[in-house]
Amino acid sequence: MKFVDEVAIRVHAGKGGNGCVSFRREKYVPFGGPDGGDGGDGGSIHLLADAALNTMVDYRYTRQFRADSGKSGSGANCTGKSGEDLVLPVPVGTTVIDEDTGEVIGDLTTPGQRLLVAQGGFHGLGNTRFKSSTNRAPRQSTPGSEGEARNLRLELKVLADVGLLGLPNAGKSTFIRSVSAARPKVADYPFTTLVPNLGVVRIAQHRSFVIADIPGLIEGASGGAGLGVRFLKHLTRTRLLLHLVDVQPLDGSDPVEAVQAIGRELQRFSPTLATRERWLVLNKTDLLPLDEMNAVCDDILARLDWQGPAFRISALAADGTEALCARIMAHIEEQRRREEEDPGLAAAEQELQQRMQAEARERIAALAEARRLARKGLAAADDDDEFDVEVEYRA
Repeated sequence: MKFVDEVAIRVHAGKGGNGCVSFRREKYVPFGGPDGGDGGDGGSIHLLADAALNTMVDYRYTRQFRADSGKSGSGANCTGKSGEDLVLPVPVGTTVIDEDTGEVIGDLTTPGQRLLVAQGGFHGLGNTRFKSSTNRAPRQSTPGSEGEARNLRLELKVLADVGLLGLPNAGKSTFIRSVSAARPKVADYPFTTLVPNLGVVRIAQHRSFVIADIPGLIEGASGGAGLGVRFLKHLTRTRLLLHLVDVQPLDGSDPVEAVQAIGRELQRFSPTLATRERWLVLNKTDLLPLDEMNAVCDDILARLDWQGPAFRISALAADGTEALCARIMAHIEEQRRREEEDPGLAAAEQELQQRMQAEARERIAALAEARRLARKGLAAADDDDEFDVEVEYRA
């Protein structure tokens, strides 16, 4: 199935029905008076967070949506039928942005949450509304107003407590397979993971957290190298970053340089995201004897001058993963408790996430514009029309 995490759509709410000009005509009623009814309201358009969806693929090709218009009023004070509201289901975690103004209209972060994105037109008034003691035969009515029209961009950001970072083949997918029921593809070549994967880590009954595995980054990803930074935006809602590092890379590269490269890419992508709490996880320790493994890990931490929490695990052998997950669960529960006790902390966290998402949008838009200009220059050199390139990611 295609994984689509961003789409552009156009929504147009229904027009309100027109009011009616009519007069009562009945036998033995010489002065019936006005009886023109109002029109019906136009249908509005809502987005609904649906927990059963995990991709925007349904909006890949159908991108224009229009709600029903209201019917016009009629005689005998009959009101026109209102247009049906149009409800569009989207995955939980969708951010809705006005494409024309850049305004963030809302975030759908709870299953069943509904967001009004286009208001239907107001109904027109029939001539009955205009009768008075001095105007007993009004011949005026009002038309229904136009429904609201908007160009929207829908961005899906997976909802997870913990996000995994690292170079390709650092063992992120193996880790998530080891600690949860998620089964992402695992192989010994770079970029095995092409789309984000979510896993629920269950520590005990009623104690669990969600972990997100995104495709690996490489040096230059912030400039579009490899898979670029398209999926880094999925980490802007996480509370904690786990940076997995291969302590014994097969290509002989330096793990310290790998950690520093990812840090630089984070900083270029979103300075705020780079300040997010990050724990270092030294993976694949089963490849080395115990004494050599400790020496290698100590050397990595010393050269990095790492001040935060650091863990030594083997995701494949599930060695050290249980203790790591228990520590993560305790950290998340402590964060939740503090935010419940202090609403100011919760507001600050929300503001921080919004700032990260704004920086992510700016960076992705800048990369898209650079690619567009590059394509335009190539097309001009070839004396051909401008073309678009679409990359499809398949799970």
